[in-house]
Amino acid sequence: RMDRALREFRIRGVKTNIPFLENVIEDSTFRSGDAHTKLIDSQPSLFSFIPKRDRATKLLNYLSDLTVNGNPGAKNWRPAKPFAQPRIPNSTSVPPTSPSSREILLNQGPEAFSKWIGEQKRLLCTDTTMRDAHQSLIATRMRTFDMLNIAEAYAKRTPDLFSMEMWGGATFDTSMRFLKEDPWDRLRELRERIPNICFQMLFRGSNAVGYSNYPDNVVAGFVKHAADSGMDIFRIFDSLNYLPNMRVAMEAVREHGKSVCEAAVCYTGDITNPNRAKYSLKYYIDKAKELEKMGAHILCIKDMAGLCHPAAVTKLVSTLKQEIGIPIHFHTHDTSGLNAASIMAAADAGVDIADMALASMSGSTSQPNLNSVCAAMGGHERDPGLDIETLNEFSDYWEEILTHYEPFYSAPRSGTAEVYLHEMPGGQYTNLKEQANGMGLGHRWQEIAHTYADVNQLFGDIVKVTPSSKVVGDMTMLLVTQDLKAKDLLNGNAPNLDFPESVIDMLGGGLGQPDGGWPKEIQKLVLGDKIPVTVRPGELAPPCDLDQTKAELTQALDREANNDDLYSHLMYPQVFSDYLDSLKSFDRLTVLPTPAFFYGLQIGEEVHVDIGPGKTLFIKLISIGEPDDEGRRTLFYELNGMPRECVVIDKALGKESVANLKGEPGNHQHIIAPLPGMISEVAVKPGDEIKEGEKLVVLEAMKMLTTVSAPADGMIDEVLLKKGQAADTGDLLIIVK
Repeated sequence: RMDRALREFRIRGVKTNIPFLENVIEDSTFRSGDAHTKLIDSQPSLFSFIPKRDRATKLLNYLSDLTVNGNPGAKNWRPAKPFAQPRIPNSTSVPPTSPSSREILLNQGPEAFSKWIGEQKRLLCTDTTMRDAHQSLIATRMRTFDMLNIAEAYAKRTPDLFSMEMWGGATFDTSMRFLKEDPWDRLRELRERIPNICFQMLFRGSNAVGYSNYPDNVVAGFVKHAADSGMDIFRIFDSLNYLPNMRVAMEAVREHGKSVCEAAVCYTGDITNPNRAKYSLKYYIDKAKELEKMGAHILCIKDMAGLCHPAAVTKLVSTLKQEIGIPIHFHTHDTSGLNAASIMAAADAGVDIADMALASMSGSTSQPNLNSVCAAMGGHERDPGLDIETLNEFSDYWEEILTHYEPFYSAPRSGTAEVYLHEMPGGQYTNLKEQANGMGLGHRWQEIAHTYADVNQLFGDIVKVTPSSKVVGDMTMLLVTQDLKAKDLLNGNAPNLDFPESVIDMLGGGLGQPDGGWPKEIQKLVLGDKIPVTVRPGELAPPCDLDQTKAELTQALDREANNDDLYSHLMYPQVFSDYLDSLKSFDRLTVLPTPAFFYGLQIGEEVHVDIGPGKTLFIKLISIGEPDDEGRRTLFYELNGMPRECVVIDKALGKESVANLKGEPGNHQHIIAPLPGMISEVAVKPGDEIKEGEKLVVLEAMKMLTTVSAPADGMIDEVLLKKGQAADTGDLLIIVK
């Protein structure tokens, strides 16, 4: 009681001896009753004080800045009034009709688990709400806070779900970059609350959860650490269906011994259309047979754009059932509005498992509606057997939660046949639309969609899924900003064009090889004299010294680095570093309710924040003061009933916008920004001698990196924009002479 009294006592403005007293009452000699008057002299550790985390102050600082200055990541959108508290479904247990999927996996192992799947008459269902659904609808912005609130209800009321897809894909990057969360915490916290349903993740083969190839030991190490942290099913794919890129990850899953290897063949084209001969039925059957030989426990048909219509999936699944001996899992998107019918057709053809999302998180670029499909199949011989009332109640929760993410919703509000033109993955659609809006190109979306289709053909009609789809998107955005068409590249109408780094890497073999290879003309145009890689990229990457990397992290972090730190750093070094900076400044922001995290507080609004067991902060914004002469505003709060103040700079005051100088098109002394973005690197300084093709500036626009190179030999006369500054298309970056 004394320890708690001391820890909860707060005296601000002066130093106290409270830390010393806390050490005294924890000292073993003092507690034993053997202390004497020279205890202080004999125990110097009594003066070793652990700095207070002061989480409340850090959270108030975050909320204050957000309340005054808005959230650029949320387009400075603010709700008209505080949101009502969402109704969390109750957690009353429902007896399962059979042992849960995870019980079977843990008790019998992955081989027996695969056999069990094939023996089930009912259609098994994967709920994608916590991963692909929100990646496809709200640009991967769903927070762990909202998942945890309903997690226990999932465990107790839907034990007959086959799996929950809740990790991997873009969530690893986005959780750190935009949500200021640790993705490993999400995995463990959900695992703790949902111990009985299999968790599933999307794994990009040699790209892991990133956008480039990683050394083999990094890929294998990541798989093992994820499996040890609670992941059950690894859906492994390659963005070009280049199977050698999947081998290391597949072998790592099998070596773990307790995890399931679900290998995916990505679907594109139309197997019922004789004019799309490149991706024929034979193409997919051959890939499936090879993946089975490589050790897959389950085959996934990954229809990432929702192109596999009912006739196509019937033909594909029925043929696969005759050709391979492992279960089949069908993943699709509902961008066209037709694909609930595709799932029901797949069920009739014998598919074992299907991906769907709860009603309010379904449709459009997300997955088809789980509630509706289950209701429509009631009484069918393959009835999934899930309780519709429970699914509807869960959907009501997500419908309320979705309103908290209003500024991030950019999916089409209805199905669209446009998907058969551009073949854009559902998960990319919203992200590319966000990128277009961020670059001021939102009004040119139809042009972007058509250019995307043209770029795909320029690259040889490739499989498009992260990261290859991102490359097509990067090239598309470059062409649109430059008012160019794909054909202009081959016609010689786009001289000295600086291609995005991702395009150079892909056509150079950095992602592997597509069937039939790359078109030589565009490859030569992009690479110049650079010789492309034709072997598996991982063969050329030296192993990463994991122990040395962890030791360097330990030194940088001032604490012992763990495997979470190691693999987050290896996947996204700068993003991870920025996340740690946020953690240092504001502590764990995952404890904040979602509206407060994105939009701050409104005057009179109160939030309850649980920062630890038995530790709840009651934060109420009372008023916001007028700015002083230096633009500082004081925000007045009640924190657990006590008055607190925070002072922040109002960034909108006293700020005059200064436009960047524009370059003169055709002036060879002017180096001009080819597209809008942030200056992420300036590689030269005034006086530097430069050679043609030498890197001058790197621009970043929504994760797209573009290197601006020297068009000719010369000398740097003046650098006009610095690292961290924003540039618009046509802005003058550098003057050369």
